[in-house]
Amino acid sequence: MGRGKLRIYLGAAPGVGKTYAMLSEAHRRVERGTDCVVAFVEHHNRPRTEVMLHGLEQVPRRQLDYRGSSFTEMDVDAVLLRAPAVALVDELAHTNVPGSRNAKRWQDVEELLAAGIDVVSTVNIQHLESLGDVVESITGVRQRETVPDEVVRRADQIELVDMSPPALRRRMAHGNIYKSDKVDAALSNYFRPGNLTALRELALLWVADRVDEYLTEYRSEHRVSKIWGSRERIVVGLTGGPEGRTLIRRAARLAEKGAGGEVMAVYIARSDGLTSASPKELAVQRTLAEDLGGTFHHVVGDDIPVALLDFARGVNATQIVLGSSRRKTWQYVFGPGVGATVARESGPDLDVHIVTHDEVAKGRGLPVARGARLGRSRIIWGWLVGVGGPVVLALLLNTIDLGLANDMLLFLTVTVAAALLGGLFPALASAAFGSLLLNYYYTPPLHRLTIADPKNIVAIAIFVGVAVSVASVVDLAARRTHQAARLRAESEILSFLAGSVLRGETSLEALLERVRETFGMESVALLERAGDVDPWTCAGSVGPQSPKRPEDADVDMPVGDHMALALSGRVLPASDRRVLAAFAAQAAVVLDRQRLQHEADQAKELAEGNRIRTALLAAVSHDLRTPLAAIKAAVSSLRSDDVAWSEEDQAELLEAIEEGADRLDHLVGNLLDMSRLQTGTVTPLIREIDLDEVVPMALGGVPEGSAELDIPETLPMVAVDPGLLERAVANLVENAVKYSPADEPVLVSASGMANRVEVRVVDRGPGVPDEAKDRIFAPFQRYGDAPRGAGVGLGLAVARGFAEAMGGTLNAEDTPGGGLTMVLTVRAVDSLPDLATATAERQAS
Repeated sequence: MGRGKLRIYLGAAPGVGKTYAMLSEAHRRVERGTDCVVAFVEHHNRPRTEVMLHGLEQVPRRQLDYRGSSFTEMDVDAVLLRAPAVALVDELAHTNVPGSRNAKRWQDVEELLAAGIDVVSTVNIQHLESLGDVVESITGVRQRETVPDEVVRRADQIELVDMSPPALRRRMAHGNIYKSDKVDAALSNYFRPGNLTALRELALLWVADRVDEYLTEYRSEHRVSKIWGSRERIVVGLTGGPEGRTLIRRAARLAEKGAGGEVMAVYIARSDGLTSASPKELAVQRTLAEDLGGTFHHVVGDDIPVALLDFARGVNATQIVLGSSRRKTWQYVFGPGVGATVARESGPDLDVHIVTHDEVAKGRGLPVARGARLGRSRIIWGWLVGVGGPVVLALLLNTIDLGLANDMLLFLTVTVAAALLGGLFPALASAAFGSLLLNYYYTPPLHRLTIADPKNIVAIAIFVGVAVSVASVVDLAARRTHQAARLRAESEILSFLAGSVLRGETSLEALLERVRETFGMESVALLERAGDVDPWTCAGSVGPQSPKRPEDADVDMPVGDHMALALSGRVLPASDRRVLAAFAAQAAVVLDRQRLQHEADQAKELAEGNRIRTALLAAVSHDLRTPLAAIKAAVSSLRSDDVAWSEEDQAELLEAIEEGADRLDHLVGNLLDMSRLQTGTVTPLIREIDLDEVVPMALGGVPEGSAELDIPETLPMVAVDPGLLERAVANLVENAVKYSPADEPVLVSASGMANRVEVRVVDRGPGVPDEAKDRIFAPFQRYGDAPRGAGVGLGLAVARGFAEAMGGTLNAEDTPGGGLTMVLTVRAVDSLPDLATATAERQAS
């Protein structure tokens, strides 16, 4: 049996009609004789949706009891046993009640699909996992129930259920979505016109991208090379010249005129690497293209027009934007140019725009590698051999008659030697000078620059051609050898830079030191300034007397508009600036990373401070209410004239007031200490103490008999702040008693392990799923269906904050047999050989 097919109705917001459309599709299939059942559909008391369920077979739901309430979920086993051809499953992103077969409904759907059952389901765009942050920024509401994008993308069919925001709001106002008591709040909050418009655009764009993926797959599978203009895709051909910015902006304006236009800037480099554009200019153009919403691509190809057209057809582009040629008039003798060739070969499906710019006919201006780069001494020897060699050879041949053929071979040998030593130009000089000497001394008539025999003319011409060809080949080989060695060195350097990025190295000084060593400089500095007229400041430097301004440096490499890498020591050749540009860009990235890390650390400190402040508020609302109520009740009783209190009763009431006041004083003192701790003005008062001196005091806030103690006397002493430890344990015990059954007392036990002591608070309540164990420690988190009067959900956050302040930890574990165990770990005294040193280190940190 094959895998079932998944069809999804996707909507932009609740109420657009996804469930109604799914049920309509079910009725159509039933009329055609398809075995279709309702596995789970929630009509939300909407009359029209409920009517659509009539006439459809519904699989009975599974009843689940959770925390005293009854819930219904899809019965996966019943659906599998029924084995219909098609199953309707509403709300794909729904989270199942704990105790269900799977945690999420989409996992239930995966089981049905694996069993060969076709599934029709529904989901809203805000429930896609990748769009959670975007939806939250639009609506201000964080979606707790999400479904992985890949689950929806794998659907065999996605149908968008669309409705305009005014129509949806009218449906809401008519009471077709929510009950009348919720309509006003919904219309003024989530269902505002702006929210609905943004969500609708999000849904349309997501479906459009999915359709585009289908189209790309179809073209690839069917090998369709012809361009289908389903949407405007504009390719910008860049040469690396300054006109590229004009072309990118022009393409962006063209893309804005069409729906869903896309700009792709592409630079095509030759495979031999001997001709290249300015890395700085390409970096600027890459940034510009990305800022305008486009993408940048680097393609290798020796035939630029062919490579450009292949790229355009490969991405299904509809337009190509090129700049008018920068070649001068005489340069057209070498060919019609890239623009004319692309326009001629583009065909009827691809429009080509030739855009004028300020660099037209001003020359190509691209840096081309010239010269053999063989070193000064070799070039000098090459010129000596190329010019002096023919003269010496002519003097020798005047004494020996070897014949014209042999003479030409000897002169050719000198030319090759000149090429090997000095490159192209010495070899050309040797060929020209040698041909003159051959003509003058060895070609009749002798000692004249004329040639009587036509055969000798051919021989001299062949000599010159062979000499020039050999010199060119030798020079090209020398250039490529030098280029290969240079590229190898550059690749090693760039590999180091890439490795530093992958390793997450963030030391700016280490990177600048690497720059200094690589280029043999005395000092390197990264300079920056806030604006064009602001003074330069040094963000980082290595070496003595680093430059303070780019003008003071021997070499400066701009990084953006207001940053530069300045080097002192020697002037670098232009060929080294490409690698230097990579170092400069990496230095800017490292600097940004350092600053972001610093800001993140500051934000973390602020967040931690806010967390503790919130915990303090929680402690005030959670822990002060009971003693205050007791004090108020006792004082009111004493002041009452209706009752004649005996001396024993008065003493008891006064004792209750005193105990409540002491408890308040003790608690407020601890809270103030914790507040000062988080602001960096005080540290916890860490001292050696036995657990049995602190833990029993923490049980004063729970009813008698609701907690049991098991603190062995053999436990080592612990290094804690007694007040903070008492409050942490008290919060844990009160929380455990709240959720534990009345006939199951909470167990508070302790045990030692290595250099730690664990305090365990064990309850037999409903427990907490693994995915929620960390979330329950967050402020204002009330897990499950705890009643409103049970606190504001900050007790565990306070406990963890106090535990971490003492250098301990607090985590949640499952209780064997059911329930939750809170594990509070603190340090034993044996693990602190010098308590004063440890406290000093904590203050310093």
